[in-house]
Amino acid sequence: MQISEAESVVMEVLWRGSPRSSEEVITELSRDQDWQVSTIKTLLGRLVKKGAVKAAKDGRRFSYSPVLTREAWARSQSSNLLERVFDGRLAPLIAHFTETHKLSPKDIADVKRLLKDLDNGK
Repeated sequence: MQISEAESVVMEVLWRGSPRSSEEVITELSRDQDWQVSTIKTLLGRLVKKGAVKAAKDGRRFSYSPVLTREAWARSQSSNLLERVFDGRLAPLIAHFTETHKLSPKDIADVKRLLKDLDNGK
């Protein structure tokens, strides 16, 4: 499922806690985004139409909950990046990040542990 960058911002609000009314989503997004109320409602509607979010009638208003999990979205995004930019190969991706980002000793230890786990069939 493809969701836009703006839609992912709305999803982050829902992933932090749901169900949420549109008013709650608007309030939270208004703290960090300079979006009109109509824009936020449009984004919620798109997410419902895509099946990423479900809307449940709650009296006169709707409450929204994510259907798409953050983990599933992250998996999709990372796979898409790997395919588009690095021809599906992980080694060039890791090389790119090690060349362009300062890795902490903890990051290096974590990568070594992951590689060791892969070698041991975990």
